[in-house]
Amino acid sequence: MEQRNLLLAIVLSVGILIGFQYLYEKIRPTPPPAPAPAAATQTVPGTAAPGTVAPSVAPGTAAPGTAAPSVAPGSTAPGSAPGGTAQAPAVPAYATREAALAEQKRVRIVTARLHGSIALTGGRIDDLTLATYHDTVDPKSPEVVLLWPNGTKDPYFAEFGWVAGSPGIKVPGPDTKWTAAGGPLTPTAPVTLTWDNGGGLVYTRTISIDENYMFTVRDAVRNAGTEPVALTPYGLISRTGTPHVAGYYILHEGLIGLVGNSLQEIRYSDTTALDPSKPPVDSSGGWLGFTDKYWLTALVPPQDEAIKTKFQHVQEGGIDRYQADFLGPAVTVPADGTAANSMRLFAGAKEVNLLDAYADGGIPRFDRAIDFGWFYFLTKPIFLTLQFFYGLIGNFGLAILLLTLIIKLLFFPLANKSYAAMSKMKLLQPEMVKIRERFPDDKARQQQEIMAMYKKVGANPLAGCLPIVVQIPVFFSLYKVLFVTIEMRHAPFFGWIQDLSAPDPTSFVNLFGLLPFSPAAVPTIGPMLMIGAWPLMMGITMFLQQKLNPQPVDPVQAKMFMALPIVFTYMLSAFPAGLVIYWCWNNLLSIAQQWTIMHRAGAA
Repeated sequence: MEQRNLLLAIVLSVGILIGFQYLYEKIRPTPPPAPAPAAATQTVPGTAAPGTVAPSVAPGTAAPGTAAPSVAPGSTAPGSAPGGTAQAPAVPAYATREAALAEQKRVRIVTARLHGSIALTGGRIDDLTLATYHDTVDPKSPEVVLLWPNGTKDPYFAEFGWVAGSPGIKVPGPDTKWTAAGGPLTPTAPVTLTWDNGGGLVYTRTISIDENYMFTVRDAVRNAGTEPVALTPYGLISRTGTPHVAGYYILHEGLIGLVGNSLQEIRYSDTTALDPSKPPVDSSGGWLGFTDKYWLTALVPPQDEAIKTKFQHVQEGGIDRYQADFLGPAVTVPADGTAANSMRLFAGAKEVNLLDAYADGGIPRFDRAIDFGWFYFLTKPIFLTLQFFYGLIGNFGLAILLLTLIIKLLFFPLANKSYAAMSKMKLLQPEMVKIRERFPDDKARQQQEIMAMYKKVGANPLAGCLPIVVQIPVFFSLYKVLFVTIEMRHAPFFGWIQDLSAPDPTSFVNLFGLLPFSPAAVPTIGPMLMIGAWPLMMGITMFLQQKLNPQPVDPVQAKMFMALPIVFTYMLSAFPAGLVIYWCWNNLLSIAQQWTIMHRAGAA
């Protein structure tokens, strides 16, 4: 086999993989749009979100046909007919976020990293924004909103409570009016909520938070009666509406958890895994919740307790509802005694160092909430190396350049051998032309003579492919790092690159900003024509490197290779700018190394 054929196969294979990744979002089926919201109205304080069932059936224990996300533990749910047959849902009426927050009494959450509030009706954590993350690169843009209260179009909240062990015991529910002591909630000042059920039980909920995104919720019960009371603690995260996801195969977005010592990753579309009639799964500790590309909400029960976990999904009136929940071990509150239970809630950004610290602090495999993929052993070290360089030089773009240089140095001996072999191949090209002219109609004889010539001079047609083979895993690992790590989000380089995780924003269509219009505003200009400056530079360096390689004798092959830089320029124009910068810089280093070696051999 000639070197050209093998090299062509490798490059085209890479192109197919990259093309598949790029086109996946374009061809994947998109979910039907959510029903348009009605005019914004204020909902009655304490009621469940339109169309939902108020919490009262234990997570993970409800009978088939009655369980529904944001339905918590134990009695017949309002809105259901006898036997679990759901009645026709009411017409939804959604409140604005501001209106929904204003209609309930709340305790503010004020930390360096989180802003929000706790609803005193229901005692839910349902209002959070991330103080240090914004919608755009502009630091004055709105903070990223993580949790949404009931009454809005897509409520997203965490709820905690107790399930009664026998009928007649009043436990807190979504309409419970808690009384707050203290506030606002800060890392140094917890908040205590209290509710007296009027039947001898006083419930106390103490909520605290650390310097980052971890809440601790301690629920205690005081029994002033004469009989012991059995209660079971629960925690749930409810999410209404299917969120927009990136849709890429390399990134998991959906429900996630460490259940039974096994990492569970369930997409929103996996209706089998989310069937509410499925029995709960036993686990010892672990964690479970929802993961977005950069954000995570996760329940963290005590790690030494046996729990029952469940992921579920239902659809009511065309509205999707998802829930991750767990049920802890039952406790008995003795007469004239108390009992308590604690659990934690993470709600924030998936920062690598932070999740590593929580994992080291006793939450097993919590760092796996960041989807480093099957090649975790390669992608995470690459990120940690980039982060180390960032700490030294203060720029992730420069860190990428430095990492590329170190990788080139590590594989310098291997590349030298490869480029030396390519030099021999280039010097043999005139002889290959003669062989083809001597046996124009005998392809088998051509191949036989060429292989004999390779053996005579000690040329290896496969050796020249090694630099490409080495580059492929590094390329995909760096792509993964740029795509999934929040540290790369809105990380600037220099000049017009203000976000290494986003494509180059410039375009040759408007001469890279010199003409007074935005290419995106012209409907006839598709995304494949939005070629930025860095993709163009990458294409040019790829073309220059290709000119150093032995040129195919076959004119058809030669034309195909000439087109590859153009094809890759178009494909990579939609990739993160950091990846394009890496490829361009890697090409420049390869050109310098290859030209030096081939010049010494007389092949350049």
